[in-house]
Amino acid sequence: MHEELFRYRRQMVLAGFGETGQRRLLASHAIVVGMGALGCVSADLLVRAGVGRVTLIDRDLVEASNLQRQTLYSEEDARDGLPKAEAAAARLRRVNSEIEIEPIVADVTPANAEHLLTRGTVILDGTDNFEARYLINDVCVEHRLTLAYAGVVGTRFMQSTFTPGAGCLRCLFEEPPDVGHGQTCDVVGVLGPAVSFAAAAQAADVIGLLAGIGTLVPGRLLEGGLWPLRTRVLDVSRAMGRSDCPCCGLGRRDFLRGPRSQDAATLCGQDVVQISPTRAGSLDLTALAARLASEGDVRAGRFFVRVTSRHRTPEVGTLEITIFADGRALVRGTSRPDVARAMYARLVGS
Repeated sequence: MHEELFRYRRQMVLAGFGETGQRRLLASHAIVVGMGALGCVSADLLVRAGVGRVTLIDRDLVEASNLQRQTLYSEEDARDGLPKAEAAAARLRRVNSEIEIEPIVADVTPANAEHLLTRGTVILDGTDNFEARYLINDVCVEHRLTLAYAGVVGTRFMQSTFTPGAGCLRCLFEEPPDVGHGQTCDVVGVLGPAVSFAAAAQAADVIGLLAGIGTLVPGRLLEGGLWPLRTRVLDVSRAMGRSDCPCCGLGRRDFLRGPRSQDAATLCGQDVVQISPTRAGSLDLTALAARLASEGDVRAGRFFVRVTSRHRTPEVGTLEITIFADGRALVRGTSRPDVARAMYARLVGS
């Protein structure tokens, strides 16, 4: 066995895997979108398995409430408020320094989704909102990429993998639920072990696919829950690739081609609103920090400028804004888009 493969020897002795499968893994590129609970577990498994290039995309920062289930982060990461993609990449490089790990601190939007996602061959969905999932699905169908889907809420989980030409997410779930009708982690919570179930199945599909082992069963939906433990595998093959599927059947890309529904979004499970700039551009973070010095406590880092405002109101309280170089911002301390937009406009501009 070649020395560079020695660390993977327990994997390579699996039936059908061998050196050929491992070298295929090392030559592959997987993209994980969303470095929350699902993304942490899946990315960790891919990196340890030896996927040669792993891209981590996330828009958010580490906070203490993440540590219950997001396994790549530490209390220090939360205290420093590091971008999740950067904190995860730093941790994973200590796990496997022989592969390429690329962090991207960004929100995946219709404007950048194709640029960000088409560099890999398989996309792992670790997102926490339906709009992002359907956008990723549009890109995968458009560019014939594999989508490894997983979702967890409360103690329940679902997982499936969609390969090019064999159906898509909208074959199963044609439309996202109406606002206020879908359960969220913010409302019902999430159990860490339930995340691990879904992410393990998600990563197993991807590892087998990239290694060329042929373990992936098309048209399968894993569904289950904990408390009490139950799992079942549903045969959904008849629904896959149907001619009336809005995306892969009728050819619509509603979430990729359509206009963005809003420039502000409340993040799942947090008292945080994300503001997206109306125009693409790049900010000079050093100059921005100097300009905002009078607004409150200012912290300038490599990736962002953070301002804790001195202006406190009885209706809202103290707000904190974190501004990234691409103009995107997270306003913490409110769930009201109007309040977040007003702060952004005052400090950054429209």
